[in-house]
Amino acid sequence: MANFDWLLFLLALGIASVGLLALYSATLESNGHANGVFVKQFYWLVFGLIAMFAVLLIDYHNLAKIAYVLYFVTVIALVVVFVAGTKIAGAQRWIKIGGLTFQISELAKFSIALVLAKYFSEGRLRGQHYYLKDLMVPGVLVLVPFLLIVKQPDLGTAMLFLMVSFSIIFIVEINSRSFLKLIGAGIAALAPMWFFLKDYQKNRLSTFFFPEQDPLGTGYHAIQSKIAIGSGGMFGKGFFMGTQSRLNFLPEKHTDFIFSVFAEETGFIGSLLLISLYFCFLLRCFQVLFRSKDRFGMLLATGIITSFSCYIILNMGMTVGLFPIVGIPLPLMSYGGSSMVTTFIGVGLLLNIQMRRFSEIK
Repeated sequence: MANFDWLLFLLALGIASVGLLALYSATLESNGHANGVFVKQFYWLVFGLIAMFAVLLIDYHNLAKIAYVLYFVTVIALVVVFVAGTKIAGAQRWIKIGGLTFQISELAKFSIALVLAKYFSEGRLRGQHYYLKDLMVPGVLVLVPFLLIVKQPDLGTAMLFLMVSFSIIFIVEINSRSFLKLIGAGIAALAPMWFFLKDYQKNRLSTFFFPEQDPLGTGYHAIQSKIAIGSGGMFGKGFFMGTQSRLNFLPEKHTDFIFSVFAEETGFIGSLLLISLYFCFLLRCFQVLFRSKDRFGMLLATGIITSFSCYIILNMGMTVGLFPIVGIPLPLMSYGGSSMVTTFIGVGLLLNIQMRRFSEIK
C-alpha cells in the first residue's frame, strides 16, 4: 500500500457516509425502522469498497493490455441490455443478475476512457499532432456504445459518455484546424438531434425554460426541488424534519434529488460544507492527474475525473434549476448500486495511478 492516497480515499468514504445519512433521513419509515432502500445502499457501499480494493490489486499498466477486450465485453453487455434488458419506468437500461440489477452504461464511461487512453497513448511522439483522419478509429469506438445507450433510452448518460470521450480527445495534441472542424461538426449536429428526441425528452427541455407552464406535470420535479432547497434557509430544518421529502412532495428523493433532501435539512451551511467536500475530492483527483508520469495514466485519469465532475455539477445544477432534469445520480450520495460501485471503481483506478506512478509498463 505504498503511496496509497489516504486523503482521496477518506474524502470519497466521507461523502458516501454523508449520503447514507441523507438517505436514511429521506426514507425513514413511520415506525422508526430503516427503509430497505437504506439497507441496500449500505451493502452497495460495501460492494463498492471491495471493487475498489480489487482494482488496486491490478497494476493499471496491465489494464492497458486488455483495454480493447474490456471495451468489447462492455459493448456486448450493452447489446444484451438492448435485446433482453430489464425495463424499469419505461427504460430498458439494466441487466438483472440474480436479485440484483446493474446499469451497464455506468461502467461504459470508464470502459471508453480506458480504450481511448490506450489508443492515444501509443503511436505518437510528443509534439506530433492528430488530424481528423486519425480520429476515425476512436470515433467509431465512441459511436457504437453511444448509440446503444441512446437507444435504451438514456440521454443523460449518453451525453456524459460523450463528455468523457471528448475530454480525452481535447487534451491530446490535435491539429488546431482539425479541432475547430470537430467543434463545428458537433455544433451542427445539435439541431438535427431535436428530431430524434422522444416527446418526454423534448418536454424536459422546454420545462427547463418554463417550469411553471405545467407545475403539476413536467415542471413538478424542478419546482418541488427548488422549494425544498429554498425552505432549508441558512441552517436547515434538521435531520428527519424535511417536509418536502418526509411528506413525499419531492419525487425521486432518494436518487436524482438527494441533494435537495440534504439541502432542506441542513440549509445553506450544510450544502456549502458538502460542496466543499466535493471540491476537495475533485481537487485531490486532479492532483493524481497532474502527478501521473505516463501518458496512459494521464489520459485515463482525465476521463475518470471528467465523469465525476460532470455528474456532480449537472446533478446539483438541475436540482436548483441551472440545467434541465436529465435523471443522473449524484456520485456517492444518490441511491443506486451501479453508480456507487462504478464510482468506487473510478476512485480505485485513480488510487492505482497514484500508487504506481513511478513504475514502467512491462
